[in-house]
Amino acid sequence: MGTYQRIHPRKPEGIENKRAFLIGSGIASLAAAHYLIRDGYMKGEQITIFEQDPVTGGAMDGAGNPEDGFIARGGREMEEHYECLWDLYGDIPSLEEEGRTVLDEFKELNDIDPNFSNVRVISNRGEKQREKGLGLHEKNVKEIMKLLLTLEEDLGTQTVEEYFDPSFFETDMWLYWRSMFAFETWHSVVEMKRYMHRFIHLMPGMSTMRGLVFTKYNQYDSLILPLKKHLETQGVKFMLSTVVTDLDVDIMGEKKVVRGIEILRNGKAERIDTNEDDLVFFTNGSMTENSSMGDNHTPPILNRGKAAVWELWKKIAAKDEAFGKPEVFCSDIDKTKWESFTITDRNGKFRKLMEHFAEREFLPHRTATGGIITIKDSNWLMSVTVNRQPQFKNQPENYTVAWAYALFPDKKGDFIDKPMSECTGEELFKELLYHLGINESDMPAYLENTTIIPVMMPYITSQFMPRLRTDRPEVVPQGSVNLAFLGQFAEIEGDCVFTVEYSVRSAMMAVYTLLNLEKNPPEIYPSQYDIRALAAASKTMKADDEGILQKIAEHVLRKKLEHTTWEGLI
Repeated sequence: MGTYQRIHPRKPEGIENKRAFLIGSGIASLAAAHYLIRDGYMKGEQITIFEQDPVTGGAMDGAGNPEDGFIARGGREMEEHYECLWDLYGDIPSLEEEGRTVLDEFKELNDIDPNFSNVRVISNRGEKQREKGLGLHEKNVKEIMKLLLTLEEDLGTQTVEEYFDPSFFETDMWLYWRSMFAFETWHSVVEMKRYMHRFIHLMPGMSTMRGLVFTKYNQYDSLILPLKKHLETQGVKFMLSTVVTDLDVDIMGEKKVVRGIEILRNGKAERIDTNEDDLVFFTNGSMTENSSMGDNHTPPILNRGKAAVWELWKKIAAKDEAFGKPEVFCSDIDKTKWESFTITDRNGKFRKLMEHFAEREFLPHRTATGGIITIKDSNWLMSVTVNRQPQFKNQPENYTVAWAYALFPDKKGDFIDKPMSECTGEELFKELLYHLGINESDMPAYLENTTIIPVMMPYITSQFMPRLRTDRPEVVPQGSVNLAFLGQFAEIEGDCVFTVEYSVRSAMMAVYTLLNLEKNPPEIYPSQYDIRALAAASKTMKADDEGILQKIAEHVLRKKLEHTTWEGLI
């Protein structure tokens, strides 16, 4: 959708007789509601959003207060080519400055304060890694090239570990990759391939996180809250603490129509009858379902019980194979879980410590650590970040809120002699302090007046599990008249799960398809076909032993491009 495609579609015939029901209140549903109003001419009062929790936002959360501490289960790394996301927030009014949009204030902030990480990796209890290369060998580069050229269907359910030589997992590239995107060796190599295609233009900045953009506050205050408030002003209805337990889907050959929505509200079962004029949008699956929290003195308990959104998807999937295979993603919690913790520092000591590692003073609304700092030799493979401060609008000026996570919660710590999953908040903080070079005798001073809230998430990387194309349903399955799937577990060719962009793109696709609008979502940014991006990535991936990409650039491209306008690319 270039500028030529940024049209106002004609009003769909009979739109005033339609209703829209959206299951889940994450960014995908909120975006779908907006596009129903903006491009589909639906009135807000015709739209109902169901949410099982008492608060909206799904995985994009942020909550707490100065007394009890602040909490965010995760964060979002974004970049300027999130075409769908920025299309959305170019419409949403800012909550801080009248006459401005969320996109206006977001871009202005990131233009004034571009992200850059001075220290991306540490080891040996606080030693800063200065190496900016990726540490690839020729064999690794050849494997990456082959992966970029291989068709997805030829890779099947192959894992990252099955595809790459063991030497790849000792490289800095893999360290940067897995800590930025939360990839494990047992995850789908197809998903890794998609990331490489989608973000190849960012490869030169992997060691510094250059090119990423971040919100002013936490993701709830910066993105969810203004969108929710805008939808409320349009009359959209939010039914919180409401669980959707089933959809009555009438399947007649290829034709699929939702005839009813079963809900549980205030302990009472209800049914909402629907017809072909009504639209139903389901955010199937959830990365943060069944999350559990701990505190300074209590570890979070891993919740292996039934999860409402996964149970609903299983019921729907049993009705027709076009609705996907949820078990592929949610049946192995030990391969899809990890743990994070949020630190509320009130005494300033941790702030000073992190300023040392960030190599910059933490000024208001300015880049702090510039993204995560990964502890290379951590048994848990722990990373920590301090984003722009304050992270919360109700955060006092002298408080610092930091976030940390680790990929191996079942391993014992290097300082704390037990698995991360069994650790209290204080024990998690001590393990972090140990890796930051703090001696045990000095740790109590850092713990004083500091709140640590750990969170265990059973399904946080479920979207990366090895799968086939048909395991995720199409956004609008073949023959579906009024049902669309949204979010990380719907299939969008060529785009990357575990991104906000993916969710918003699914919303646009769903609305435009079900309403048969003469409009398409923006094209996925085609950096993989940009010779400038490819040349820069080639230089970055240069193998330590004079690898094949360097040879191609120097011995082939240089000759071909000599005395041309493209000579400077290599």
